[in-house]
Amino acid sequence: MTNDILYSFRRCPYAIRVRWALLICEIKVEIREIDLKNKPVDFLNKSKTKTVPILIKKNSEVIEESLEIILWALSESKKENVKLIYFPENKKEEIFQIINENDNEFKYHLDRFKYATRYQNINEEFHFMKANKFIKRLNNLLAGKNYFFGNNPTIADWSIWPFVRQFKIACESQKRTNYLEPSIKNWLDSFENNIKFRSLMYKYELWATNSRKNYFPYN
Repeated sequence: MTNDILYSFRRCPYAIRVRWALLICEIKVEIREIDLKNKPVDFLNKSKTKTVPILIKKNSEVIEESLEIILWALSESKKENVKLIYFPENKKEEIFQIINENDNEFKYHLDRFKYATRYQNINEEFHFMKANKFIKRLNNLLAGKNYFFGNNPTIADWSIWPFVRQFKIACESQKRTNYLEPSIKNWLDSFENNIKFRSLMYKYELWATNSRKNYFPYN
């Protein structure tokens, strides 16, 4: 295997945060965009979780957790001081804590707010309020700062903004207003308006075993 391979799905927030990390760390991979409703056999054979993203390293080692792929990207990056900037030693515990809250509590309520019709006996408004409570906490954390832990982003910012983006999309689809306060709106805008966003969300053709190789970032 000559390239590290990333199985991805364009709109999945876990895949988005991994692709963002790869962009910032300047790591190039072969990307395989898959259809989650029709997962290719090759992907199913390699993945225990059957979910994206997964990374197949050149040595055939498989990394299935998005946060672990982000940490791998930091370790592989040739950019100077990348770990010191994006994963500061004195903030590691706080970074892991807020990512854990996002991936568990917030994601749980976000899914039931955004995809209420997929669940039985769901109180959509209840889950919106619970999700919004986390959004307000993030807004307070951003008070007087550009990012969660100062004026430089960390992997916490990388890991959470795709989920806040989903929250925004869900609110817009339901014609809700005033769902983001200024601090968190500006924070999210800094990612969505970033020059790298277009490359991040480039729409690749679905991968098939006989497809030509595609690479991320897209040139």
